[in-house]
Amino acid sequence: MAVAGTPGHGPLAGVRVIELAGIGPGPFAGMLLADLGADVVRVDRPNGSGLAINAEYDITNRNKRSVIVDLKAENGPALVLDLVERADILIEGYRPGVAERLGVGPETCHARNPRLVYGRMTGWGQEGPLAPRAGHDIAYIALTGTLGMIGDPDTPPAVPANLVGDYAGGSLYLVVGLLAALHHARATSTGQVVDAAIVDGTAHLASMIHGMLAAGGWQDRRRANLLDGGCPFYGTYETADGQYMAVGALEQQFYEEFVALLGIEDEAPDRKDVSRWGELREVVAARFKTRTRDEWTAVFDGSDACVAPVLSLREAPAHPHLAARGTFTDHGGITQPAPAPRFSVTHTAVRSGPAQPGADTADVARAWDVPRLLQDGD
Repeated sequence: MAVAGTPGHGPLAGVRVIELAGIGPGPFAGMLLADLGADVVRVDRPNGSGLAINAEYDITNRNKRSVIVDLKAENGPALVLDLVERADILIEGYRPGVAERLGVGPETCHARNPRLVYGRMTGWGQEGPLAPRAGHDIAYIALTGTLGMIGDPDTPPAVPANLVGDYAGGSLYLVVGLLAALHHARATSTGQVVDAAIVDGTAHLASMIHGMLAAGGWQDRRRANLLDGGCPFYGTYETADGQYMAVGALEQQFYEEFVALLGIEDEAPDRKDVSRWGELREVVAARFKTRTRDEWTAVFDGSDACVAPVLSLREAPAHPHLAARGTFTDHGGITQPAPAPRFSVTHTAVRSGPAQPGADTADVARAWDVPRLLQDGD
């Protein structure tokens, strides 16, 4: 077992990553790399990151180590460049031009380490009319058309937390780009800049739907399509106790099992008749309201009807399937998602809790051979 606070033994063991502290998609990307075994050193600011929770609970900083460097101090950029010289990847999430003004932009870093993969995580990207503007997840997904797809047609679009933009369209695309560029750097000894913009990634997530739209198989409005809640056999339904069940019985054989277990075989209109989808939805909704969520869960248990209870964040870890797989884990008194995906040889784990700002300066100075962190760092 790895000692708390040390690099891991996953598939990225031996890869060194610098994460210039920020909030949102950058730290999540760093966590994913750290979960996969990379040695991620977070360069924290003297005054903290700005996240409105205690650092002990910020699990996006798990499996990392932290040093504190004031990039606005005279010696700050030099300390980061000492780390850059020994790194494979750097992640920053500033507005365009800020890293350059701080003395740690791509050109300066590549002069010190030509093999470095320099990852830039922003909402709008490094160029374009909005590039210098502030923004958050909700604005990025709004412009891509993604937000406008979600929710009921007669209510404002539903906000999917910050999962679709920050993390799916941002962090995951950054990590894919970083690993692809790292592969290239190891083959050619040439680093490069990865421009990961949330607007680009979020738009890319909807590739299939854009194809369906072009083919006439998707209507450009909410809850009017097969996968957006418009279909009565792909959506959520309230139960007798005010909870919900999720239904995804798309294929004919699954649908037949669904209506049989729901007990509406004799009254359900033809599902192929789109003009009767509203009637079918009413029949399904009325039936679900006759029993509680737990009762319906028991009815559909073990079936291929593609029905599942809608669980809360606190309920999910106790679900038998997720518990059996270890989808969630407990570390340091915090229940949290376990690293994903899984590997048959290079196993991953939560090795240490959230890195506390500056707590690992001595360890990093020794492991990365950057003694000036101790001499000049905070």
